[in-house]
Amino acid sequence: MPASAALEVMEDRGIKLLNAKEDSYGGVVVNVEEPMDSVVFASLLQSSMSKWREQGKKGVWIKLPIKYVNLVEAVVKAGFRYHHAEPDYLMLVHWIPKTADLLPANASHVVGIGALVMNDNREVLVVQECNGWFKGTGIWKLPTGTIEEGEDISAAAVREVKEETGIETEFVEVLAFRQSHKSFFQKSDMFIVCMLQPRSFDIQMQTSEIAAAQWMPIEDYAAQPFVKQNLGFGSIAKICLEKLDGKYTGFTPLPTISTSGKKTYLYFNKHLAGHLFSSKDHQA
Repeated sequence: MPASAALEVMEDRGIKLLNAKEDSYGGVVVNVEEPMDSVVFASLLQSSMSKWREQGKKGVWIKLPIKYVNLVEAVVKAGFRYHHAEPDYLMLVHWIPKTADLLPANASHVVGIGALVMNDNREVLVVQECNGWFKGTGIWKLPTGTIEEGEDISAAAVREVKEETGIETEFVEVLAFRQSHKSFFQKSDMFIVCMLQPRSFDIQMQTSEIAAAQWMPIEDYAAQPFVKQNLGFGSIAKICLEKLDGKYTGFTPLPTISTSGKKTYLYFNKHLAGHLFSSKDHQA
């Protein structure tokens, strides 16, 4: 049976165990990186579970690459449940103590953006979609999309506008956000409305997703029957109009560093709280 740094058979009083790395919460993580017979793996897992129980371990995480699907049944029969799946692996978990399961749930939200892009003629960039709920309705809407893993809100807004319309933009601020529940596969949905400034104006549509695109007077966009009748869309349109008239201020990103050393952003109302931060604070 092959061994690796991630899946290595260890000896404990003559008993073979799976190699596992301790996490920060009293649990262990097993990364399967080599092929293994399912019967052999089941035996190793049983011995390992006994050892981890003796050691007072709590959560056990087993990451199975998709190519080792033959081991899934053995892990499930050992009492594990599915936690989440990605294109190349399945994560299964088990809570050992006879107490409430404290393992964190899988990601609860899908996060999307809507982009308000305005030119100097009080025209907003709008699109009609080829797919989804708005297909064939004739409704003009803001460019929208889903934020990708590891992508900042500002970068997602700029990317989506570029992909759908070919328009180059610069991120300005977050205007508002909306939360709803039981959306995509029962996940909650966070939708963030962003304002962007155009750096180009010649529209080049993404024909696979966009049926039409144009610059439309903001008043015409807000006057669409669907927008006027839909509380969510109508509220966003009102915010956009207030912003154009200088009566509304959104949230500006302030570059910061997390406790783990990662670059992140704090969004705040610069107009009302600008005195809290010096210009030096805004330098990434």
